[in-house]
Amino acid sequence: MIELQGLTKHYGDKVAVDHLTCTVRPGIVTGFLGPNGAGKSTTMRMMLDLDNPTEGTVRIDGRHYRRLRNPLTSIGALLDAKAIHGGRSAYHHLLCLAQSNGIPRARVDEVLDTVGLTSVAKKRTKGFSLGMGQRLGIAAALLGDPQVLLFDEPVNGLDPEGIHWIRHLMKDLAAQGRTVFVSSHLMSEMALTADHLIVIGQGRLMADTSMAAFIRENSRSYVRMRSPEQEQLRDLLHAEGITAVAVGDGSLEVDGVPAARLGEMAARGRVVLHELSPRQASLEEAFMQLTAASVEYHAHEDRRVAVRPPGPPPAGPPVQPEGWGADWDAHRRQRKGS
Repeated sequence: MIELQGLTKHYGDKVAVDHLTCTVRPGIVTGFLGPNGAGKSTTMRMMLDLDNPTEGTVRIDGRHYRRLRNPLTSIGALLDAKAIHGGRSAYHHLLCLAQSNGIPRARVDEVLDTVGLTSVAKKRTKGFSLGMGQRLGIAAALLGDPQVLLFDEPVNGLDPEGIHWIRHLMKDLAAQGRTVFVSSHLMSEMALTADHLIVIGQGRLMADTSMAAFIRENSRSYVRMRSPEQEQLRDLLHAEGITAVAVGDGSLEVDGVPAARLGEMAARGRVVLHELSPRQASLEEAFMQLTAASVEYHAHEDRRVAVRPPGPPPAGPPVQPEGWGADWDAHRRQRKGS
């Protein structure tokens, strides 16, 4: 379990994390979301005692990180997969971590096999691809067989097989009763992995709820209906006190009424339906809706820039060469007169 109580971090006048209080519980995968600059990385660094909080506390299973005798046996983390000495092999990178944390040498081979790097265990990591480096970082997090695991962008650089593997690994770790805390900007992947969400914006807690509740509370759900007898369908719904909104493709959208009830009404009214489909917003849509006001870095629409056609550049005033000084104006007048 990870417990944050009033966690705050200032960098000069900048408030990166603002009195953040929440609990990351064991047995489920907890997703950590927020726009760029929201304070996610700073929060995770304070969990691992890499940054000191200005105020507040972090407890890992009831203890501060610096009080853990062999930290890797309590909490494993992937924050930066590139934080590897390029001259060391994958095996010796993990062996160094194991020896400094009282972990048996045999565990190194076990985690290399788990992440699929056994065949390259003796190769220097400077030749590793981004995905291989990511797998090695995950191996380091698993090395001490900890009860608490932190993953920051764990699928970065992984191929589809690797993404499928890490998704099921995190679910399996949570099913074993471990605390799994994962931060990612890939909403589609988070929707498939996380059971619970903690969302922050501008350093403040915005949501601490289940995945289903988050989407339900921060998005619109509706039923789409399409019929060759649209006017009859609209009249039927109106007679039942139901408002339907026509959309561009000739269908109707109805809020707040279950699809089953709408289908039964159409059947009773002998109205043919070509479509009756409940629609639920995605995690991405719900996230955008909640955090719209807390986004710090806004991109803008592409503004077309005039492109000069091929050919010589347009004539312009000559550029004064270095070293000419006051004689440059006289030189220009002389050339113009000639």
